[in-house]
Amino acid sequence: MSQNQTTLSYKESGVDIDAGNTLVEHIKPIVKSTFDSNVIGGIGSFAGAYALPLGFKEPVILGATDGVGTKLKLAIDSGRFDSVGIDLVAMCVNDLICNHATPLFFLDYYATGKLEVENALQVIKGIAEGCKQAECALIGGETAEMPGMYHAKDFDLAGFAVGIAERSDVERETQTQKGDLLVALPSSGAHSNGYSLIRKILFETRGMKFEDDFLGRPLIETLLEPTRIYVKTYKALRGKIHSLAHITGGGIVENLPRVFGENQRALIQKEKLPSHPLFDLLKEHVEEKEAYRTFNMGTGMILCVPQEHLKEVLEKSGGVLVGEVVEGEKGVELVG
Repeated sequence: MSQNQTTLSYKESGVDIDAGNTLVEHIKPIVKSTFDSNVIGGIGSFAGAYALPLGFKEPVILGATDGVGTKLKLAIDSGRFDSVGIDLVAMCVNDLICNHATPLFFLDYYATGKLEVENALQVIKGIAEGCKQAECALIGGETAEMPGMYHAKDFDLAGFAVGIAERSDVERETQTQKGDLLVALPSSGAHSNGYSLIRKILFETRGMKFEDDFLGRPLIETLLEPTRIYVKTYKALRGKIHSLAHITGGGIVENLPRVFGENQRALIQKEKLPSHPLFDLLKEHVEEKEAYRTFNMGTGMILCVPQEHLKEVLEKSGGVLVGEVVEGEKGVELVG
């Protein structure tokens, strides 16, 4: 090497291997707390291992992936990182159960420009909490430090959930039947959809601040309320419902028809749908049609329920009867 040449380290390029190792040591007991008897091995291998549960006739593996979207921007700007991990898990496992899959395990991907160990630790604690709520194991993940790709305190999250179901349930085109009753499960708020519009309305149009009082607490706490996880509800009711739809981006009008067959249509009484004060505020700046295809409007999941099981489903789910499945062009009709 010439005397005039300068030697550089990975850390000087912006990647701190030691910080990554420190994070791994901190999260080991957190991750292990989510393990069940099917997890094989520990943490730190090149891949996570999970034994298939027994009791399935023709087991099929299903996978789902998602992120948290621009809700992350609110977490970053407010310095509150304890709940977005729950959102990450929720967005994936709530999709899995709509295909009649029981979540088995979860993996996460955390990418940032500069790894802030304490912030990342709070995020991963949230992921572990989400896995506990979903009764699945956190068996692996990846933390990537990528200076030049992400700037300042920015980071992004992606999640990957794997579940198991009977092949007969997966291959069935639809279980929904004409005459099924529609039960809406309340959301905890906006969940993880529509935040680009939410941020524009609240902070640009209305000039609101994180600390402004809303519902008796700072606005940012309402906005960062984690997505509700419906796995336990599904497990308690899976033999009593025909199908279920996760109400995410696209709202009720685009997500509910995904569980319908041809010539099946939802007739929903708007006034019966769960409500949330946040959407009353947002609706002042958004046309109703746009609101119902952007936000969940207070409903996180809709169940299609045979009439003979309605009473039990209502009692065990905390949901409300909002309509029924009728014959007609596939879609959703909101009346009232």
